[in-house]
Amino acid sequence: MQEWMLAMLVISITLIIRDMAKTILAGNVPDTQEMIALCDSHPQKERVEQYAASFRRLADTFYGMPYPRDYLSSGQLQQITEDTNEQVCSRCYRREICWESRGKEMCQGTEMLIRALESGKEEEIQQIRGDWMSFCGRSVQYYHTVFQNFQLEKMNQIWDNRMIENRLAVAQQLAEVSRIMEHMADDLYDMERCTPEFEEKLRKILRKRHVILRQVWMMDRRKSKKQIFLTMRARSGQCISMTEIAQLLSELCEKPMAPASGSRCIVNGEYHTVHFVEDVSYQMLYGTATLTRDEEKVSGDNYLCRQEEGGRFIMCLSDGMGSGMDACRESETVVELLEQFLESGFSQETAAKMVNSALVLKGQEGMFSTVDMCAVDLYTGICNFLKAGAASTFIKRGHGVETITSESLAAGLVQQIDFETASRKLYHGDYLIMMTDGVLDALPVQKEEETMKEIIQDVHEESPKELGREILERVLGYSDYRARDDMTVLVAGIWKK
Repeated sequence: MQEWMLAMLVISITLIIRDMAKTILAGNVPDTQEMIALCDSHPQKERVEQYAASFRRLADTFYGMPYPRDYLSSGQLQQITEDTNEQVCSRCYRREICWESRGKEMCQGTEMLIRALESGKEEEIQQIRGDWMSFCGRSVQYYHTVFQNFQLEKMNQIWDNRMIENRLAVAQQLAEVSRIMEHMADDLYDMERCTPEFEEKLRKILRKRHVILRQVWMMDRRKSKKQIFLTMRARSGQCISMTEIAQLLSELCEKPMAPASGSRCIVNGEYHTVHFVEDVSYQMLYGTATLTRDEEKVSGDNYLCRQEEGGRFIMCLSDGMGSGMDACRESETVVELLEQFLESGFSQETAAKMVNSALVLKGQEGMFSTVDMCAVDLYTGICNFLKAGAASTFIKRGHGVETITSESLAAGLVQQIDFETASRKLYHGDYLIMMTDGVLDALPVQKEEETMKEIIQDVHEESPKELGREILERVLGYSDYRARDDMTVLVAGIWKK
């Protein structure tokens, strides 16, 4: 319980740091004067970069600490030998004879015994014990004492490794926080005044729409999409929609522009700074089909589908081990944590590693969850997959079906988990189909994926929701319409805007 609380504390601190960074960086940016202060002198940018560098150095400190060990160190071997000597040999009348005349041989023999215990080689252990009996009258007692001290040191090593792994998890979080702060500083402080020609053209266009433009700021870096900040108001008694403003900007920039998520809907009589971003090239619609295991009231599957700022569409599916409320809570925790981390700006892999660390620290026996994520760049159509113990994902394209498989362990089993990752380009009319293992397990053994591909190819529904329902309906036909496990099918279609 203490470790779980520690994990949640670390995560909470990380999210608080995120919010602090956003506050420092973003402020409210309500008017032109603040924009000028941000972009001309950059006092806050240097400060935030210093914060980021501090987090980076702190992360490096954690990374520089010892890594987990599988075997006892030479110092630990020496400590076991000394402790055993004190506990057994100190009361033996032959101590001076053994440890003065054969001291080196005694140390080597004890170390060989410990290494044999560590490797679990029973034949080698028995041979060493036999050799020991030939000259030691307390060989049985000596062996049992060595064994007890060995177990104690191994237990200490397990806890030390656990602490080291926790430090590594914290280091990953600190490094990612540093990266996010650097990225946000670049995004918010690398804005430039637009050219006089661009500003004058925009001012004339808006004036015809009864909008007074006070200031224009632009961010147009090579690796990111165009962003424009307009400080403006409508003439008294007039109003204009942000959609219309975006259309005007699109024509002027020769790129599709749209109001940023959360922007106000209209321009009224008060000055406001409004953020416009380059519009995405693709849009996605999704639908789900779910079925709870027979005799259970709650499904152990949970999912997430959302479009993030920056033009990324996220799909996440988690299957808690087992069924019922316990499995539901576990998968729900995974999905909620992933949502928080991704929303905060963490990368897919880092978010998954942090969730895995939290589950390992929780340490509830038999409780772990699969992680299945798809992140689609709506500008390019490139989809990045990340899987941990998850069922196969299918891409339906025309008359063909591609499979993305995984052989990795589920999250929560081991600290250092290897996630399966892949990347695919999606095109107009493609469908992403994710599912839990309860769906595939209902199909013929050793032919699950082949059968599923046939089912997907044979279903011609265009609506993602109906496509998912039809797939689940056909799968149930293979199991006498009984759900022996929780079943979830998550479908998303991609279309050109």
